[in-house]
Amino acid sequence: MLAAKSRNVDSAMERVLVLEMVRVTEAAAVAAAQLVGRGDEKAADAAAVEAMRRAFDDLYIDGRVVIGEGERDEAPMLYIGEKVGGAPGKGPKIDIALDPLEGTTITAKAGPNALAVLAAAEEGCLLNAPDVYMDKLAVGPGYPDGVIDLAKSPTENVKAVAAAKGVEPSEIIVCVLDRPRHAELIAELRSLGCGVVLIGDGDVAGVIAVTDQDTTIDMYMGQGGAPEGVLAAAALRCVGGQFNGRLVFRNEDEKARARKWGITELDRIYRLEDLAKGDCIFAATGVTDGSLLEGVKKRKKATGATIMTTQSVVMRASSGTVRWIRGEHRISEHRPAPRD
Repeated sequence: MLAAKSRNVDSAMERVLVLEMVRVTEAAAVAAAQLVGRGDEKAADAAAVEAMRRAFDDLYIDGRVVIGEGERDEAPMLYIGEKVGGAPGKGPKIDIALDPLEGTTITAKAGPNALAVLAAAEEGCLLNAPDVYMDKLAVGPGYPDGVIDLAKSPTENVKAVAAAKGVEPSEIIVCVLDRPRHAELIAELRSLGCGVVLIGDGDVAGVIAVTDQDTTIDMYMGQGGAPEGVLAAAALRCVGGQFNGRLVFRNEDEKARARKWGITELDRIYRLEDLAKGDCIFAATGVTDGSLLEGVKKRKKATGATIMTTQSVVMRASSGTVRWIRGEHRISEHRPAPRD
C-alpha cells in the first residue's frame, strides 16, 4: 500500500490517493471488458463489482459507500453503507460514490461509452442520493454562474447559453438520453434548430462530454439515474461547469427511500456543490471505446503474456488537475507445453 499511515482527514485527498483511485476503476474495467459483446449484462456487472471490491482492499482508507449497487438486501457487495478500504478505523474517512460498470447494456452489446467510474470525497461531501430518477441540466466551464436553471424551460436554458456563448440557439448542441420519456424535450430542442446528440445509455459520459470541446456538445438535458447524477457532478466539480439536478419520484415507496437517506426536500433543485462539495476525486476507466475514453484492448506480447491496455482519466477538485493515464495489465504468462 502506497499511502502513509499518518494521514488525517485534512490530507485525505492527497496526490497519492488520487492515483490509487485509478487502480480501482482499472480493475473493474478489465474484469468487465472480458465480457463485452457476450450478451450477459448481469455477468459483466458482477465481474466489475467483484474486481472493484477487491481493489478497494489495497487502499489505506476507512471508506464508506454512499452511492453503490443498491441497499444491502439488494446487493451482495458495494451496497450503500458498506465499509471499504484496507484500514477500517485507522485510515482517513472517505465517502465513495461508484458505478463499477456504467453501461451494462452497452457492455453486453459491445456499444460505445461503457465506463467504470467512482467519485471520492471527505466524509459528508457527497449527496447520498437514493436510486431514483433525476432531472439533469449541465453545461461546461466558462459560463457565468447561474446561466442554467432547472426551474426554467429547455427553450429558456438554450437561449441563455446561446447568449452567453454569443451564438444563435440553433448553433447549440444538446446531449439527451434516447428514451421515450424525452420525446417532448427532443421535439422542443429541434424546434429551436438545436443539434441533438442521442445516446443509448451511459449518461455519466454524456454529462462529462460538455466539458470537452472536441465533443462539440454544449449542454446535457434530461432524466436519468440520480446516483449517476452525483458521479457526473463530482467530475464537473473537478474541471468546472455547472449542474442542476432534481429528484423525480414515481411512487410513495421511492419517496420513503429518499427520506430514509435523510432527504426531506423532495422538490429541491440541487446545484453542483449540493451534490459534490469540498475536495473530491473523480476517476473513470473506459470499458468500451467512447467519446471520453478508449476501451480496454487485449493483445499478446512477444513473451507470450496477455496484456490488457486501459485508458483512464482522474480529476481532482482542489487543484483542477486532470490526468490521462494509460495502463498495461498482465493477465497471464505464456508457459511452454510440457515435454512428452
